Amino acid sequence: TLVVTLDYLEQCEPAHRRTLERGPTPLYQARASQFDSLSDVRTSQGILAIVRQPTWKESAILARPTLFGLYGERLQDPTNVGGLIRSALAFGVDALWLSPDSVDIWNPKVVRGTAGVVMSLPIFSGADPAALIQADCVLMAATPHGARSQDIRQIQSVPPRALVALGNESRGLSEDLLNLAGLRFHVPISQAVDSLNVATAAAIALFHFSHLRKTHA
Repeated sequence: TLVVTLDYLEQCEPAHRRTLERGPTPLYQARASQFDSLSDVRTSQGILAIVRQPTWKESAILARPTLFGLYGERLQDPTNVGGLIRSALAFGVDALWLSPDSVDIWNPKVVRGTAGVVMSLPIFSGADPAALIQADCVLMAATPHGARSQDIRQIQSVPPRALVALGNESRGLSEDLLNLAGLRFHVPISQAVDSLNVATAAAIALFHFSHLRKTHA
């Protein structure tokens, strides 16, 4: 269902208005005061949609012979998670898994941050990383620079079933998850900053890994 304000219909292009009014999706018009009670946006564009949340079959995705996924642990900033979801879809990620203590993906700020693509990427909340390891997935953990961490530029291949793991915005990945990881990597940065925003780090890592050949260890 689509809901629009009267002002929105009056100001939109004629072709767009005809598409809305003649399309298969039910269209409702609302006064501005009514619309404001439906939307949590302070300054709205005057259009919103009521949609059914998609459901995804995790077993079908884990059954694929190759898998390029993303795992988020304790990701709590909705804007970061929204940007991360957009990057995941942009770089061919098959699915996103989030730990139980991560933000709700249907948080309004997350949904707006994805620009709508939250409906297109399979996302599984409450994920157990140990179960993903048992499903023959390899966790590639993003960490600060350290003795056990490889410069991302030195990595020239990825496992056929790989999940990039990123941690909390301020604390990073837990020691328990790091111990499960088959690979640790870092993105080299200037000493002028302590760390990258998690959504930015995700975009860099996913871009790099998505172009690499898949090889068995």
